[in-house]
Amino acid sequence: MKEYYLNKKTTPILILLTCFILLSISFTGCLDDDKPEEQKENSLRNRQLDNVSILPNWKDGNYHDYYKTTDLLLNFNTNYPDMVDVVSIGKSVLGKDIWCIRITNEKNNKNKFSCLIDGCIHGIEWEAGEACLYLAEYLLINHGKNKTITDILNNTEIYLIPLVNPDGRQNDEVGNENGVDLNRNFDIYFGRLRSRVYRLGKLFGKIKIPYIKTQPNDPSKWWRNCGRYAFSEPETRALRDFMKSINYHDFSFYVNCHTAWHNIITPTPWSKWIFNPPYIMSEKEIQLFDHVKDWVEENTEYEADRSEEMTTGGCADIWAYKEFRIPSFTFEILSIDYDAWYGEHKHDNLVHWMKTTIPVFMYLLINVEKLHDWKTPDIKPPLSDGVPSILLS
Repeated sequence: MKEYYLNKKTTPILILLTCFILLSISFTGCLDDDKPEEQKENSLRNRQLDNVSILPNWKDGNYHDYYKTTDLLLNFNTNYPDMVDVVSIGKSVLGKDIWCIRITNEKNNKNKFSCLIDGCIHGIEWEAGEACLYLAEYLLINHGKNKTITDILNNTEIYLIPLVNPDGRQNDEVGNENGVDLNRNFDIYFGRLRSRVYRLGKLFGKIKIPYIKTQPNDPSKWWRNCGRYAFSEPETRALRDFMKSINYHDFSFYVNCHTAWHNIITPTPWSKWIFNPPYIMSEKEIQLFDHVKDWVEENTEYEADRSEEMTTGGCADIWAYKEFRIPSFTFEILSIDYDAWYGEHKHDNLVHWMKTTIPVFMYLLINVEKLHDWKTPDIKPPLSDGVPSILLS
């Protein structure tokens, strides 16, 4: 075995070399400008991943009808080619495309969870569609800058359908061009009298009768047109078929956005008076829904619907829960003052209301894996500056 010793001739050289190395280390920070551009960009990107997320720069009054929605989605597709795909999942009665935007990091080819958030199934509920567009922009402008959002988009395919009912949105009507309430046209407890609906569609194929005012001053007593049969409408068939297509990609939760009751609603056990209910809820499922409602009430300005029995039929979220056994929600944006029948049906304070949706969406997205596995969604999302936590005065 060889042994190495320092001799008197080599010692001064090693001392000088050691001093040079120490000085180089101490001035490493000053030499950052000499790094190759790629290394500096990577270093900057790693620091940016911990930045607080930023909010889209929207203005009040900046509403998107069908054509503006189409343009915005196509712009997203152009500006974020590695993050966005825009497809039409079907056509409305009048032939308008029902657009869907998928947002994910396409460079990451790992298996991912998927979720669906849609809006404007009732055409007069504009903000329900706007919330999908606002969320899309929020995710895209923060990817690669905010760690939470970057991780979400690396592991999740987020599908957003802003206008389930494009004809109704363009005409500012509840139902579609046939006068049908699309959120009563799904195949679950369809057309039952307890749901206060009637099976009609378009009378003689020409006359729309969206609802019958049995008590003119009380909209809760009005009867709604649910269509002649379940999935009679092209819009609901398109949504049904699309959900079935993503069910093969770890479909993890569904949110059906509405206005304006200021709460979140989950499936509940069916009324004990209903014979042969469409589903039986497990205790584990009830506990998860209760946890979500508790979190929303404690951490956002929205409330939770605490109904103990289900009686309404034909709804998209209830059908999705029954069909795919995934956590499904109705998210009622705005407040009752904005309701078309009980309030002023005004469209204002758009930016405020969009900001209020972000905590709810981010909470669900950051817990996507737990929701998929029906585990308690107890991860709290970090939120942006400027997200309101109290009710607009």
